[in-house]
Amino acid sequence: MTDYRERMQRRLDALRDREELNIVAIESSCDETACAVLRNGRVLSNVVASQIEIHRRFGGVVPEIASRNHTLAIGTVVRDALDQAGLRLQDADCFAVTYGAGLLGALLVGVSYAKALAYATDKPLIAVNHIRGHIAANYLAEPTLQPPYVCLIASGGHTAIAYVRSYTEIEILGQTQDDACGEAFDKVARALGLPYPGGPQIERLAAQGKPTIELPKPLHDRDTLDFSFSGIKTAVINYVRNREQKGLPVPREDLAASFQERVCEWMSDNAVRAALRQGTDTVVVAGGVGANGTLRAKMRDKAAARGLRVLYPPLGLCTDNAAMIGAQAYYAVRCGARACGLDLDADADARMTD
Repeated sequence: MTDYRERMQRRLDALRDREELNIVAIESSCDETACAVLRNGRVLSNVVASQIEIHRRFGGVVPEIASRNHTLAIGTVVRDALDQAGLRLQDADCFAVTYGAGLLGALLVGVSYAKALAYATDKPLIAVNHIRGHIAANYLAEPTLQPPYVCLIASGGHTAIAYVRSYTEIEILGQTQDDACGEAFDKVARALGLPYPGGPQIERLAAQGKPTIELPKPLHDRDTLDFSFSGIKTAVINYVRNREQKGLPVPREDLAASFQERVCEWMSDNAVRAALRQGTDTVVVAGGVGANGTLRAKMRDKAAARGLRVLYPPLGLCTDNAAMIGAQAYYAVRCGARACGLDLDADADARMTD
């Protein structure tokens, strides 16, 4: 095993300054099976097989069902990505795969398949953190982006403010103490009788209402960049229950608008404050909640008011995809990445600073 890893490391080191670098990347951390092919950090293909319709009937992702469907889809997804890129499997210079964080069974499907491809072709394999992939989606959207900068990470499983020192070094400045923002969106949507996934449903409903309902401001009396969404989520749920128990109608549109306004205001405030503290002129958004129009508008306006540049990926690169994994792998290779051995394992609780 040691000899294998050392041999792969030599091959990976030789790619560091290669003029043309082809990377095949795989992502399977939750309910999207994805494969992308990148050449020199640019996307040649990006195929995503979504399971949203499968899990919608359950009101959320069922891990066992997600794992089975990844197993069924991954071979076809990889073939389609290679075909669309016009490459053969042997044309890949290295492979990249999400090893964490995410659902353990789902991650194992991607990790196992990527290890098999790397072994069969005798090419190096790079392990990529899912959240670092979300951050790297911004390099695809804006090739001139370079560290250092501040990043607001807003997704279904993570919410944090990070200082991206380099392509491979990240410092956490603040993070959620309980629910992630995307998780809170899903739970509030469920309380309002909306289907999964909750984020887009809340945004549509909020567009028909006004943010007139007062909701709590967690941590407002502390000098911190941390978040806590549990109290806001609980306040919405209690509001709905109290109205229903009294036989009163629930102003769903106004409640959705009030929740969205409070959460997006808070996240954008913290992101801009972090950028000013760090002395950087750029703040970027990463993760699925980054597709929210209210969050984008608030980030744009608050950043402009303080003379900051704000960037976010196109909507298709906000949600889970393999192009972002390939982008992070590309910069990792250029910075001297470590090759993985065949003992690479999935890590459901992987930290983005690992």
